[in-house]
Amino acid sequence: MNLLSIGASYRTADVAVLERLTIPEPDVAGLLQRLLAQPYVGEAVVVSTCNRVEIYAAVSGFHGGLGDICNVLSDHSGIPAADLAAHLYVHYGEAAVRHSFRVSSGLDSMVVGEAQILGQLRDAYHVATEVDSAGRLLHELMQQTLRVGKRAHAETGIDKAGQSVVTAALDVAADHLGGDLTGRPALVIGAGAMGSLSVATLTRTGVGPLRITNRSLERADRLAEAYGATAFPIDELVQALGEVDIVVSATASTEPVLTRERLTAALAARTSTDPLVVLDLAVPRDVAPGAADLPGLVVVDIDSLATSRRALPAAAETAAVEQIVAGEVDNFLGWLRGAEIAPTVAALRTRADEVVSAEMRKLISRRPEFTEEQRGDVSRTLHRVVQQLLHSPTVRVRQLAAEPGGDQYAALLRELFDLDVPLATQADAVPEIGGKA
Repeated sequence: MNLLSIGASYRTADVAVLERLTIPEPDVAGLLQRLLAQPYVGEAVVVSTCNRVEIYAAVSGFHGGLGDICNVLSDHSGIPAADLAAHLYVHYGEAAVRHSFRVSSGLDSMVVGEAQILGQLRDAYHVATEVDSAGRLLHELMQQTLRVGKRAHAETGIDKAGQSVVTAALDVAADHLGGDLTGRPALVIGAGAMGSLSVATLTRTGVGPLRITNRSLERADRLAEAYGATAFPIDELVQALGEVDIVVSATASTEPVLTRERLTAALAARTSTDPLVVLDLAVPRDVAPGAADLPGLVVVDIDSLATSRRALPAAAETAAVEQIVAGEVDNFLGWLRGAEIAPTVAALRTRADEVVSAEMRKLISRRPEFTEEQRGDVSRTLHRVVQQLLHSPTVRVRQLAAEPGGDQYAALLRELFDLDVPLATQADAVPEIGGKA
């Protein structure tokens, strides 16, 4: 069995596609059962959030496993497999391990370093455990994935990386608004992870009044209630834009939310002599490309912040987590190589027991006068001799197998001792596939 992860996220799919792919919590167990019913899928874990839908699986072949999982996702979403493929990223073997660890560390999140994904992964693993869809391989992967995520947050400041982006953007906004944002009317567009972080940061900064809008008004209401802000429907956006000095836009839309027409109308309605400062923290951008040059408008986006010294701490923390992930991937692959030789070592010991038993039968047939006690003594002696002879080589081969290229030792043992060890079909396996991510 080999690891395969397939998914779609805000990086590869628009909201409409993600909505169709999203698996409601009550339906996860049923989808896991459908995955396990596929011929190439032996284990499965399903992760479904507002920004990503991912399946981690243990498969007996790359192409077969890929086809099985894509077909299940296609049936679930109603999106033809050929169309769905354009929105999926695929990771196999080592790349699947690395992707899993990067996800748990917050490196693949819309808000870099956000810790919410850890809880979502934990919930996904819990459901898979209840359904019994996680075997030895995925149990180990998910346990190590959760551990790596916790380590990243404990040993680095990655959880502050997203906040550093918001803080840096607000510093730029302050430069354009006289240096102090206290009491400035503000608006947040989007109630997802980045929107929530922006609301929390703006509240601490002392802006106000603060308004929130979102495609789902219910979600905006919940966020507004938590921070003493006011929520309003997205169709009232133009009017609200004309009444504020600061806008933080952080939606998951694949199309610009702040079009030139909307911003032109909002700027025309403004009475303030200060510029309207829009902090576009969305990827892809929420502000239309042709709108940034409008008089009275200042647009600060991710690209401009990336070159700002204010954003450097986030880059440093990200690099530290990447280093942790790289080391943990090597450790996991070492465990995996060691685990792969275990059936071969077990087969060798079984072969040794069979030889001892065969020789004991020959001895008994030639020496029928041996008592039961004598036969027992001889049998135990033979077994001890064989086990002592095998002990050092098998311990050493496990150590060697955990090193890069260690899979050759299992093959060598099978060849030397003519061992019959059932192996998962690997005829269509490939060394590593890393798709869009």
